[in-house]
Amino acid sequence: MFSSTTELRPLPEPAGPRIVAIVPCHNEAVSVTAVIRDLREAVPGVTVYVYDNNCTDSTAEMAERAGAIVRRERLKGKGNVVRRAFADIDADVYLLIDGDDTYDASRAGELVAALLEGPYDHVIGTRTGSAYRRGHAAGNRMFNLLVGSLFGMPVRDMLSGYRVLSRRFVKSFPAQSREFEIETELTVHAMNLRVPQVEVPVKFKERPEGSESKLRTVHDGSRILWLISELTRHERPLLYFGVISMVMAAAGLLLGIPVIAEFAETGAVPRLPTALLASSLMILALLMLVSGLVLDGLRRSRREATRLAYLALPALDDHGDESDEYRHHRVRAR
Repeated sequence: MFSSTTELRPLPEPAGPRIVAIVPCHNEAVSVTAVIRDLREAVPGVTVYVYDNNCTDSTAEMAERAGAIVRRERLKGKGNVVRRAFADIDADVYLLIDGDDTYDASRAGELVAALLEGPYDHVIGTRTGSAYRRGHAAGNRMFNLLVGSLFGMPVRDMLSGYRVLSRRFVKSFPAQSREFEIETELTVHAMNLRVPQVEVPVKFKERPEGSESKLRTVHDGSRILWLISELTRHERPLLYFGVISMVMAAAGLLLGIPVIAEFAETGAVPRLPTALLASSLMILALLMLVSGLVLDGLRRSRREATRLAYLALPALDDHGDESDEYRHHRVRAR
């Protein structure tokens, strides 16, 4: 028989936020063990998830031996891995790092501490050092300047794959990218929501001997430029269609002014095709401007809905106090 006076014991208070590390991998057997080891030493209690993205080497086996949880994503591309991981894993703090051991995983505790110290929703590990491939540093600076100008917030390393994110950031992030342009989407999402964020310098190292880079400079760069264009159309429609409208209007004026001047002098329009083209361009320019205005109103409503979804999730402070280890990392991060 059950007693009606059974004493209910309160659930224990959480010892601290639940922290997970997500490590996308495609043939990183040479380096993945070192990354996992450094993460576990730097972030006490972290759960490391290694995502096998169509590996043909022993990455999965090496990761399991090192103590990581291995999951598989068959859709090729880092963006597909991040999309899957953000959907499947529930945590308070998410650490995203590549499995090639080019980022200093031993600094992970300081990045986590920076997130908790703010508190912030987004911490970027900005790369320092001379390990960039030829042309990548200049390309990165160009993309930083372009995105900062378009979306109104300066950034030093928008292509960094070393980030720490809060749960409310991750669960409000749509993750539409398929490949390496996922970092650009993460950066623009943070800019659009205007979430509190900070950048922390970290060393960028050469790949370990025997490890091969998966980057394709022209291919990846073109995809990033295309994504920036798409995000501008999606998130800054008045700017996007306004520029197109101005170009069309300028072309229409250049073609139309001589026709109008000739008509004022002679009362005739001998260049009828030019007149039709000029008037068509002006009509299209007006339609583009109106489209931009309408889409900008819809964008505002969509952004407000995204902001409300972000605010519906609990902040980091609602998940209990930090452990002593993270207080120690806070002191080091300062």
